[in-house]
Amino acid sequence: MIKINGGTYTYGVHTGFHDINLEIGKGDAVCIMGPNGSGKSTLLKTIVGLYALEDGSYTFNGQVIDKRFLKDSTKTGPFYQKFGFVFQNSEVQLFNTSVAEEIAFGPLHLGLTQEEVDKRVNDCLKLLKIERLKDRVPYHLSGGEQKLVAIASVLSMNPDIIILDEPFNGLSPKYRTLINQIIHQLHQSGKTLIISSHHFNQIRSIVDRVYVFSEDHTICRELSSQQLTDMPQFIDYLDNL
Repeated sequence: MIKINGGTYTYGVHTGFHDINLEIGKGDAVCIMGPNGSGKSTLLKTIVGLYALEDGSYTFNGQVIDKRFLKDSTKTGPFYQKFGFVFQNSEVQLFNTSVAEEIAFGPLHLGLTQEEVDKRVNDCLKLLKIERLKDRVPYHLSGGEQKLVAIASVLSMNPDIIILDEPFNGLSPKYRTLINQIIHQLHQSGKTLIISSHHFNQIRSIVDRVYVFSEDHTICRELSSQQLTDMPQFIDYLDNL
């Protein structure tokens, strides 16, 4: 599904990441970890097509995703619909006047019927247990509530791949637990999950594989869940990145 070989991205003279190699298959749940500023968020934005590699290759379902591809609107539409991206700061992706409108925004722009849009909105409200927030203004909500609404607005478009950038940051234990449960449900339903997190113990029972960034902006280790089970001391290291 997703394959990057020798991937490099730079911001002028600054390195986003370099010489990245990773492969993510359909239904995988992977975690990307590393120090702040090591390249995790930049990699996630490259995977969804917000950035194009400067060097190396990125293929999605066999299609090369490069600058030329990302300039072709006839191709990028179907590509973008495969992804749902939950940003680290949820408030930046919430802009409608009610939670229901926020969740409906994506499906409406997919050209779905009003009946199907309403069904998706109600299903997402129920799944995330936020029916009580339906008519609330998103920017008046707490941080945890905003995170749930952001996730709902992504799920309403039914993407194949869901990317969560630091989904537990700044949240209370109550909301961390709730979001963990939602991520677990999504994995069980067959969704492909890519999670950037400093809280490995929150998702250790969910992810199949961990990619670890170094301060040199490259992936220094790739570990399966079984390897991590056999290396409990490394889990402590991950939770302190």
